[in-house]
Amino acid sequence: MQLNYPYHFDNNGRTSSCSSHEEHIRNMIEQILFTSPGERVNLPDFGCGVRQLIFMQNSEALAAATQVLIQGALQLEMGNLIQVESVDVQNIVSSLVVEVQYMVIRTQQLKVEQFVQGV
Repeated sequence: MQLNYPYHFDNNGRTSSCSSHEEHIRNMIEQILFTSPGERVNLPDFGCGVRQLIFMQNSEALAAATQVLIQGALQLEMGNLIQVESVDVQNIVSSLVVEVQYMVIRTQQLKVEQFVQGV
């Protein structure tokens, strides 16, 4: 079963699941991006905690470090499902925009997803 993220119940009162493998992968990427290390009790190294970067001073050094952090976390947690092609991070006012380009290993399909956190 591929649980939907964020965890919730469907209209029948059952645990909601994803309609496709690609949707499940996108949800997993979102979990990794916006979960801070230490937030999960049994997985203390899970996530990369990009939410903490929203209010930091925007600079090229911060963007480069964030891109490396995200790529490492995605490779560690999802290396058997996707191959990360590129990560682009933009800090716009009080929002963080992360664009991830990856290839789904199972289907060899190239995908580009954008994730936004903030106001």
